Amino acid sequence: MLADRVITEAFTKAEPMPTDLESSAGTGFEMNAKADIDQYLEVLRTQRQLSAHTLSSYALDLGDLSQCAAGKPLAALTYFDIRRLTSQKHAEGLNARSIARKLSCWRGYFRWLAEQIDLPANPVEGIKAPKKAKSLPKALGVDDAVRLVAHHASDAPTALANRAMFELLYSSGLRVSELVGLDIADSQDKQHGSLGWVDLMQGEVHVTGKGNKQRIVPVGQQALNALRDWLAARTTLVRADPWPLFLTERGTRMSVRLVQIRIKKHAQQIGIPADVHPHVMRHSFASHVLQSSGDLRAVQEMLGHSSIAATQVYTSLDFQHLAKVYDQTHPRAKK
Repeated sequence: MLADRVITEAFTKAEPMPTDLESSAGTGFEMNAKADIDQYLEVLRTQRQLSAHTLSSYALDLGDLSQCAAGKPLAALTYFDIRRLTSQKHAEGLNARSIARKLSCWRGYFRWLAEQIDLPANPVEGIKAPKKAKSLPKALGVDDAVRLVAHHASDAPTALANRAMFELLYSSGLRVSELVGLDIADSQDKQHGSLGWVDLMQGEVHVTGKGNKQRIVPVGQQALNALRDWLAARTTLVRADPWPLFLTERGTRMSVRLVQIRIKKHAQQIGIPADVHPHVMRHSFASHVLQSSGDLRAVQEMLGHSSIAATQVYTSLDFQHLAKVYDQTHPRAKK
């Protein structure tokens, strides 16, 4: 069994870590630990039907645990031993996601062990992995964003729908779920009313976002023009449901997945190398508005963030943009 081979290697190659445990003579404890781990892995294989790859990962994680025990009973490990092991892995450069996976594995093992023997407490309970570093959202450059939304190959209904959707995503920073939920107007005739709609006269879009929170966001002139072109062609696609703003060729409401497919394909066709998806347009909207205005609160309101903290990540993007401009233009930026 692959997992058995991995855990065997972990035991034979392990270099004991210092622990608070008292020393113990002989290797009997070490062999018992290996037997317990092998039994636990077999339970995972037969009862939870985990894959060989997953079992191999579990075996490696439990091998780390056996190193921490330094040949002593795993049941004797304490909260402080696990915390020390976690800190060591973090110091070695292991990322937060991997440490969280190890903690989950160890926690599950001790829960199982508590069913086999009288275990005073689970030493992993209460130990948390280091916080994951927040990755900056990806945004297109201004030129690529404009090229993506402005380029359209034909006046066919599908092409007009795409242009209107892409323009609106970039113009107003909508989530893709909010985009596909839009109706042509605010309807009280529908059973539950409209979740959102575009007011062409006022140049704004009404949206119901996360937490049923409603907001109104301006719509740019180019997006309004694209919407008018689409609405003229949309009438040929209306079938049973007359309310959705964006329709497929079959007359059904546009789905999130279809928007994702269309925008990625469009970006590839016009030679934009980035992995473009609808949320990239939302990020591009936020970072470009912030770069121009510096008004973080306004960006927060337009994005529909309940907390300013969620919007502050775009200040990092703004600084990156400024730093890039500085590096390219300041005569003393580089040696």
